[in-house]
Amino acid sequence: MSMVNLGLRQGADDPDLPGVASTAEAATLQLELRYLSFLTEDNEYWDRAEKIMKVIKEARIPSGLAPIYLGAQSGQFLMSPIRLGSRGDSFYEYLLKQYLQTNRTEDVYREMYEDAMHSIHNSLVQKSLKKNLTYIAELIPERLSTGQIEWRRDSKQDHLVCFLGGSLMLGATTTESQTSSVSIPPASAELSDNGKRDWKTGLDLINTCVDTYKNTATGLSPEIVYFRTEDDTLEGNGGGDWYIKGARPPGEDPPYDARYILRPETVESLFLAFRLTGDVQYRNYGWEIFQAIEKHCRIETGGYASILNVDDAGSKLEDKMETFLMSETLKYLYLLFSDPSVLPLNEYVFNTEAHPLPIFTPVNRRTFF
Repeated sequence: MSMVNLGLRQGADDPDLPGVASTAEAATLQLELRYLSFLTEDNEYWDRAEKIMKVIKEARIPSGLAPIYLGAQSGQFLMSPIRLGSRGDSFYEYLLKQYLQTNRTEDVYREMYEDAMHSIHNSLVQKSLKKNLTYIAELIPERLSTGQIEWRRDSKQDHLVCFLGGSLMLGATTTESQTSSVSIPPASAELSDNGKRDWKTGLDLINTCVDTYKNTATGLSPEIVYFRTEDDTLEGNGGGDWYIKGARPPGEDPPYDARYILRPETVESLFLAFRLTGDVQYRNYGWEIFQAIEKHCRIETGGYASILNVDDAGSKLEDKMETFLMSETLKYLYLLFSDPSVLPLNEYVFNTEAHPLPIFTPVNRRTFF
């Protein structure tokens, strides 16, 4: 369940979604609980976390992808969208990171990760019409008059999806490497065919995410963009590959999608890309994003605020500073410009809130199969 009553020590339903569990929420505490068991030598935390992963593995649907909702009691996927944005992102992120956390000793997570990445490439990876930008689409379930379910592809991409570029590159050099360690950047012969595929998609997706920063009035990326398809009518800011749905001229009330709320996912991928390639262009991209944050989001009296419209250089601010600015966005920017010996990727894995956890080898293997 998505909530807990600490006084009663009981799970509680979300009143808006009774009986429903978010896939990302259910699969986003595994690193922390497994490491807690390792430190305390109490396997209860590990077993509770792994039970969820076993349930999700057994609930696999034919596409190999995970809808964003599960039945809280049944453990079966519900008819709900498939996306790598909200309510889906951390599930995919933690498949790789659970494998890396225990020093690549749990093959079940490598297998689940490889299955998911193969499915993403089969069903979600798309190219834009003009600049051939790589983006990750969503699948929306629709029930036909016959009772069958048809999945409609939607060209919507959340900013949250931008974690995937760096994650794919990290996976390519670990789960898909042909050697115990790879070069920086990796040589083609060091990667499997799937590794080469994931490496390229990761690089291309990062370029797409950077494009959503570069082509706004503020140099900051919107919360959600839509990519133009052949049957689209022209909408949004100009005739580029992507647009903000419902965009309005500066000064008018902007749609929710137009805001930048200090999100970290693109700079997270830039950090990983720089560590894995040594290419200074990723530092340059990060510096441009940092300067845009300083210019448009910093408050003179202290702190930072979200901006309501990335396409308005004089945009109003929201009286809110998200906690992930400090725990993730600025931390990843700091690490982007740090020496690789600071929290090296072969010694630490970052949880979904950018907290570094040491890689360890389990004393007693407790994984499921």
